[in-house]
Amino acid sequence: MTTLNANTTNSGKSGANSKAGAEKEMILPQLHLSCSPHVRSAVTVPMIMLFVIIAMTPSFITSVIFFGFSAILLTAVCAGSAAGTEWAINKIFKRQQTVGDLSAVVTGILVAFNLPPSLPLWMAVVGTVFAIAVAKMVFGGLGANFINPALAGRAFLMANYPAEMTNFPPTAFGSVNGLADGISAATPLEAIKDAFTHGTYQVTDFASALPQLFWGNVGGTIGETSAFALIIGGIFLIAGRIIDYRIPLFYIGTVFLLFWIANGTGEYFTLESIITPAFHILAGGLMLGAFFMATDMVTSPITPNGRIIFGVGCGVLTFLIRKYGGYPEGVSYSILLMNLVVPLIDRCTRPTIYGEVKKRG
Repeated sequence: MTTLNANTTNSGKSGANSKAGAEKEMILPQLHLSCSPHVRSAVTVPMIMLFVIIAMTPSFITSVIFFGFSAILLTAVCAGSAAGTEWAINKIFKRQQTVGDLSAVVTGILVAFNLPPSLPLWMAVVGTVFAIAVAKMVFGGLGANFINPALAGRAFLMANYPAEMTNFPPTAFGSVNGLADGISAATPLEAIKDAFTHGTYQVTDFASALPQLFWGNVGGTIGETSAFALIIGGIFLIAGRIIDYRIPLFYIGTVFLLFWIANGTGEYFTLESIITPAFHILAGGLMLGAFFMATDMVTSPITPNGRIIFGVGCGVLTFLIRKYGGYPEGVSYSILLMNLVVPLIDRCTRPTIYGEVKKRG
């Protein structure tokens, strides 16, 4: 009797253990609840930022060729100031350190790319600190800022030190604007704006400057002068799927189209009619802004149609500022203004949810 009870008990325990084991095997993995978009990728923020730094390398190399050691010093100071400012703010407010994601370094390099080689280093530090501390960290750091920090730093310096920010020395090869003899101006954009204003525009004068603008042998900020280097970097970013082609394509295309319409020759289907639009897409900061500023993941639209609208809007504003404004450039302010309407663009271009029933008006 005792043996029977023991066997029964052992059998019951064995059955219970088997049942528990079976139940344990049947337990399903836990569900992870999160907000959309549900994107899984092995790509990290430091990898993306390193990709961007590599894409900026051709522009950095050409800046050293045309502006010498000052370009190296300016870039190093801005990158170091950006990383140091972010580290200090995280330390003061006891936040997790984010310097290792390289986003501050990218911002610092972009600030340097928007500065003339003759700018005093302490001004470069002031602009970089403003870009990181005010335009980025005040709003919560990477992913929370609503305007491009590097452009905010440039705008801050333009407002406070306009003379120093518009002092563009000649390149190492002696070129100021790449134009024919007898035409003088601080920058190519000032030269063409002055020519249109005073009615002295001649196609041949500005056609000769296109090769210089393409390679970068003109005065300007250290990162904007070589269209060739910027195009190489932009193609690298698009091929690596770091940026979407829509923003730079429609941004540059819109500027080209509008200046083709207002080309100053009265003709539209001749070789001379494309000199003005070609001049405007190669001169100034359009290439730098289109590939490296307007495409910022945080401050640009997330929808495909929204990116088209954003690019067109930047192009229209750049044209209006360059053509009718008192400032010969316009890229920085056009991107900053369009940054402000990105939430509205995303809301208006939001795709229809599958199965959603549209409300009848």
